[in-house]
Amino acid sequence: MSAHPEALAPEKARRLMRLASYASVAVAALLIGVKFIAYVLTDSVAMLASLVDSLLDVVASLVNLLALRHALEPADLEHRFGHGKVEALAGLAQSAAIAGSSVFLLLEASERLLNPHPVSASGIGIAVSLFAIVVTYALVLFQRYVLARTGSLVISADSLHYVGDLLSNGATALAIFLSATFALAYADGLFAVLIAGYILIGSWSIFRKSYDMLMDHELPEEQRKRIGQVVLGHPEVRSFHDLRTRLSGTQIFIQIHIDLDPDMTLTRAHVISDEVEARLCAAFPGAEVLIHQDPAGLNETRSALAGTH
Repeated sequence: MSAHPEALAPEKARRLMRLASYASVAVAALLIGVKFIAYVLTDSVAMLASLVDSLLDVVASLVNLLALRHALEPADLEHRFGHGKVEALAGLAQSAAIAGSSVFLLLEASERLLNPHPVSASGIGIAVSLFAIVVTYALVLFQRYVLARTGSLVISADSLHYVGDLLSNGATALAIFLSATFALAYADGLFAVLIAGYILIGSWSIFRKSYDMLMDHELPEEQRKRIGQVVLGHPEVRSFHDLRTRLSGTQIFIQIHIDLDPDMTLTRAHVISDEVEARLCAAFPGAEVLIHQDPAGLNETRSALAGTH
């Protein structure tokens, strides 16, 4: 997931995410059709691996589409912090499905390595793989565009699938070419094993990102530093402490204590807090910010008192 999504209005970000999810479903459905025909004609296990990967992609993309529809719903009385964590749940489901498919592919590839045989209709297999590469590359470019502007975990997971597809399709074309041209029958099974391994690594990456979101993992350190810079950019904020951050879907939550002049009026402290909140929301569009005002020196006084006991 992009650690530094570009500033974008929440409504525009939601529109881009929906468009990206529709595009991924359409591409996956198209590739399933052409790869199935190619597998029937070539009997290539590498093409089968690529077909299974596309089947998983369309399932994952449909799950993403449903998850996004729910995750982008506004907060309500029963879900005051919104529905963003649906993205993480979808990510966990995807990682489990992807891991299972990797095991299936490894079994199929192992059998082909033990009993290799030439690939049929190699020209069709290579042509389909090259077509899939072009279509998938166009989708990945669009997903990267959306990801840079939204930081969505669902789009990140979907993009990872299709980057894997690029490698899968390239490996499939190369495996068929080697098998047909140089009679390297074992290349088909070998490349299928490599594809399955890559998919398995991708599933682990999705699992970790989803787990971190569910466990309210802190934002990346660079973003936390940016928050500190924005807060201290206000001339009347002396320091800050107890910064807490988390991500739920694309929604950022920021909680922070700011230290102000102890002789300041409550009204002025409230005005400063509102100004700091506005600056944070400008730097992190759509963020939900909670600020507590403390008189400067209060923490030092508490620490000194605690040390006397």
